[in-house]
Amino acid sequence: MNALWWLGLGLLALPVLWHRQRRQRIRQEPLATARFLPRADPQQLRVWHWTERLLLLARCLLLVAVIAWLADLVLPWRRDAVLIPAGTDSVWAERQIKQAGLYDASWIAVPGGDPFAWLARHDREWRPDARLLVLGNVPMPAMLPRSRHRIEVRSRAPSFASTEQRVVVVSKRAVQWRAMFAALDGPRRYKVDDAPDGAAELVVWDVPQAPPASLRAPLWWAGDESSFPELKKAAQADDIRYADSARGRVWASNAWPPAGPQAARRLFESWQRLHYAPVPYTMPSQPIAPTTSVTPLQSSGALRYLLTLILLGLFAVERILAHASRR
Repeated sequence: MNALWWLGLGLLALPVLWHRQRRQRIRQEPLATARFLPRADPQQLRVWHWTERLLLLARCLLLVAVIAWLADLVLPWRRDAVLIPAGTDSVWAERQIKQAGLYDASWIAVPGGDPFAWLARHDREWRPDARLLVLGNVPMPAMLPRSRHRIEVRSRAPSFASTEQRVVVVSKRAVQWRAMFAALDGPRRYKVDDAPDGAAELVVWDVPQAPPASLRAPLWWAGDESSFPELKKAAQADDIRYADSARGRVWASNAWPPAGPQAARRLFESWQRLHYAPVPYTMPSQPIAPTTSVTPLQSSGALRYLLTLILLGLFAVERILAHASRR
């Protein structure tokens, strides 16, 4: 539908008609000998005149730029390219680019975490014979991407480095809580502390006294609900009552602290599943064949941005010339 805007090029006739105007030039001079001549009606000559040629040119170019912007003008100017999402290992990426024979291609740092969504918006900017290489930790899309160009995906699952998170336990049953965190194994380590100060990922508050107002944490586990008035109207999910407070989200359950390994495992799985965003599955390395029946999305790439700048410049020039022509 955007291509129908090119029919608006007929509007270029409007500034042409405005600038070509009919002017009747009538000049009468009294002559002393006119009394001896027979009476005759004056002859008038109508002549087309071009006026203010620079202003006419500016207005025509302004109309062409507006129509090109509305028609979403996209010229295929990109050649072979490598799309690199944020967080990709540069040493590994350079090695993969050399193996693919695309070291001389343009390297594009793709904003966001979905390179295929960015590619769909800019698909028309590549030439038909261009090759595309996507590197890094590429999330697996719900459907196989479709493009008019051949795409090769080389994925690398991220390496989960060992991290340490601070957990504050304030409870008379601290031994049971500590046993649960000590049994957790994996790249994420938990540092259990008894001092309720500083930044913490999780606070286990298992005493009837209210926590200090200065203590903040993304998640609280309340062993004694009397410390949190927000839990009186709490919702429930997976045997856990939860509510939001000024200190952070509060969880509560009557089965805490966990009495055995199974209960501790369920609590830990609920913590990871409900509180943290899921980690996307990495797309396996594979070539993606081109598809000729792809309907490209509306582009908003560099050419459209350039047309916007040209529009602003032409509008300023047209206003300046129009103001100068009135003086």
